[in-house]
Amino acid sequence: MPTQHPWRLAEATLKQVRQFKYQAAVLPFGATEPHNLHLPYATDNYECEAICDRACAYAWKLGARVALLPTIPFGADQNQLAFPMTISLDQAQLDGIVKSVAASLEQHGVRKLVVVNGHGGNHFQPGIRSLYGRSKVFISLINWYQMMSDEAAKVFVHADDHAGEMETSLVQALRPELVTKEWADDGATYPVRLQAAAKGWIWFPRPWHTLTTNSGVGYPHLASAEKGRRYLKATEARIGNFLAELARAKLDKTFPYDRSKKPVPQGRFGGRKRRVP
Repeated sequence: MPTQHPWRLAEATLKQVRQFKYQAAVLPFGATEPHNLHLPYATDNYECEAICDRACAYAWKLGARVALLPTIPFGADQNQLAFPMTISLDQAQLDGIVKSVAASLEQHGVRKLVVVNGHGGNHFQPGIRSLYGRSKVFISLINWYQMMSDEAAKVFVHADDHAGEMETSLVQALRPELVTKEWADDGATYPVRLQAAAKGWIWFPRPWHTLTTNSGVGYPHLASAEKGRRYLKATEARIGNFLAELARAKLDKTFPYDRSKKPVPQGRFGGRKRRVP
């Protein structure tokens, strides 16, 4: 039977793909790593794929011909390798995947690619920047867990970092049979010794086996499937509208900026007038 989900490239046939004439593609990235004691190792994959699938479906209804590519299930996890069966790729390998996918899409006449990242250890900005001017494909990046911080504050009581209330709620909504909530610990972390780190003005890779008790960062016990569904609904609309806008956009020499309009003054202080003493 022909796929009833035409945005899913994995389900489409050659006959269908020739008919669909995709305008843009979405490439989800996840990870294979522990998520506290109660969530599956593929948590990032389930979340990112579901968010992308729903967003592509939303965009398709708006007339956008967006292709959802298969999810890449591994991420940069060097600082979680102390936990058993964590699978880690180097960021250079992940960047190579983006580069190769973009080259393939360019060959097929698809000039818009959205990388949707579902794992905090992946950092795609430098690699995507290095492709600028070398690829005819316009590549943009969404870290879905960051772009929904305003909505997360409405839905969840506790801020989430890893396997807390938000992620537990999402997996309860998506794959409830894989959640064993009574196994979860509190997601507490040990304090950092460096004051600069405590104040937030230095960064270093966090060794998760010394930071956490059981790989979780964030309180999961107030999670619910209903919260997960609310969050998913908001996410699919926000990303789906962006995908539809991107699919419609004309890739001219000044894209993504509109030089037909008057430029907006920014000033030395971000557009704000300096207060006169």
